[in-house]
Amino acid sequence: MRYIALFLCSIIFISTLTSQDKAKELGSVAWLRDYEIALDKSKKEQKNILILFQEVPGCATCQNYGTHVLSHPLLVEAIENEFIPLAIFNNHKGKDATILQKYNEPSWNNPVVRLVDEEGNDVQERLNGNYSALGLAAYLVAGLEKENKVIPAYLSLTLEALAAKANRQETKYYQMYCFWSGEGNLANQRGVVATSPGFMNGAEVVKVDYDPTVLDQSAMDKTARHASCQLVDNPGKFRIDRDEQYYLKKSPYSKLALTKIQRSKINSAIFSGEDPSIFLSPKQNAHLKKTKEGMSQLYDLPFEEAWQKMLKT
Repeated sequence: MRYIALFLCSIIFISTLTSQDKAKELGSVAWLRDYEIALDKSKKEQKNILILFQEVPGCATCQNYGTHVLSHPLLVEAIENEFIPLAIFNNHKGKDATILQKYNEPSWNNPVVRLVDEEGNDVQERLNGNYSALGLAAYLVAGLEKENKVIPAYLSLTLEALAAKANRQETKYYQMYCFWSGEGNLANQRGVVATSPGFMNGAEVVKVDYDPTVLDQSAMDKTARHASCQLVDNPGKFRIDRDEQYYLKKSPYSKLALTKIQRSKINSAIFSGEDPSIFLSPKQNAHLKKTKEGMSQLYDLPFEEAWQKMLKT
């Protein structure tokens, strides 16, 4: 009976560890949990280590960070592909407490993110007090820039879209002879985060959402004029066309889960005869290779919903 009891206790202990490692505070990232293993992988793969100091189980802030930031599909991909992800629980004893002390991090604290090299030395200042997806995306991009590494386009676009939202993106409408070609021409500008074709006042127009801190209206108007598009001075009721991102819709890319900014950029690239795959993450590219006729269209569904469906296909 004593051995049975010990066996049952071991099962309970293992289950507890598994449950903690999959806790909502950790999001969807496949974190390592051993510092020495992370250092070894960092040396072998020539990638810096992204350390998450997190309270598990944690407060509402910790849970929200895992649920809403560390579960953003494209941020998860960036963390797992560009860095060595390591999670250290700031409210546990043992190895976690040792690493916590090594970096002088407080226990029972809100999430803190640090980027360190293969020797465990800081690459840049820790991310502390900013619990937004924008904050993490900017931190990841800054870390790659500091090491002169290539920033994946899907990560750059994610940062661009998040920043536009924070900067209170603006919307303008442009009239043209064909909203499909107009959409293709206007979406390729940096600062444009979404485009939609539709009708207004009996004419074809393109709705353009953009970040005014990146792209000013005069520059956008100039590009629009070159594409035979004219700014609508007095916007009326906008009715969206059923064929959003027409060129994308007619391609295999329509079978992918895509953010709005990816949709606009990919549609524009197809229109211009350029390679749209540069805007995809590794998982999106892998799914693209599996697409075939008859598969469900996903691009125009809410991104999170489409992502789950894509992974199950």
